[in-house]
Amino acid sequence: MAKGFGGLVETLAYGTLNEFLGMGRSSDGISRPNKYEVTLFPPTGSKGVGAGRSNNIFTSIMGELLGDGTVRATGLKCESISLPGRNIDTVDDTNIYGPNRKIASGYSFGDIEATFQCSSDMKEKKYLETWQRLAYNPQTWAMGYYDDYVGSIQIHTLDEQNEKRYGVEIVEAYPKTIAAQSLGYATLNSYQTISCTFTYRYWKNLTDEANLPKPLIDRIAE
Repeated sequence: MAKGFGGLVETLAYGTLNEFLGMGRSSDGISRPNKYEVTLFPPTGSKGVGAGRSNNIFTSIMGELLGDGTVRATGLKCESISLPGRNIDTVDDTNIYGPNRKIASGYSFGDIEATFQCSSDMKEKKYLETWQRLAYNPQTWAMGYYDDYVGSIQIHTLDEQNEKRYGVEIVEAYPKTIAAQSLGYATLNSYQTISCTFTYRYWKNLTDEANLPKPLIDRIAE
């Protein structure tokens, strides 16, 4: 009787293992962090209005980068990035007896970091620097218009067939910090990368939030 029970357990275990392995090979298998796609949608630098906007020489340089394939190439060379998180801000509800409740009072987002491989001409670095310099005019030190320097970033996870399965759009993003890059004779067998911290207003997933209308205040501003 025990022998029969043991055989049943082995059969069930074997069937479960096959089912698990089959899931890994199917389009509904395990999500792998090394299968993703990053697409950058930088600003043109020419949305704002007002005196001095067109005086930033990097507006025209960004236009050139949008047309020569640099933007697409930079996205393809993103060797690491994070899917953004979301935090519900809370306050204590003390107007009750017993333990306090945590009441939702808003929500907030943290910056994300991305690392890009660099070509020998460092065009990825120059592109990120150009995007960042749309936020200020290096000739006059004047800060730019918000709409002139914010763009968006889309991140998609891919399945085993390299099909998009989940995606997020990072809205009103721009490179806040471009990290320093180390150089040294000891780094003989390594390659150069550049790390960038993007700040943004909010993000939405492209599965069930993509077609939601913009906030009313944004639609009024348009």
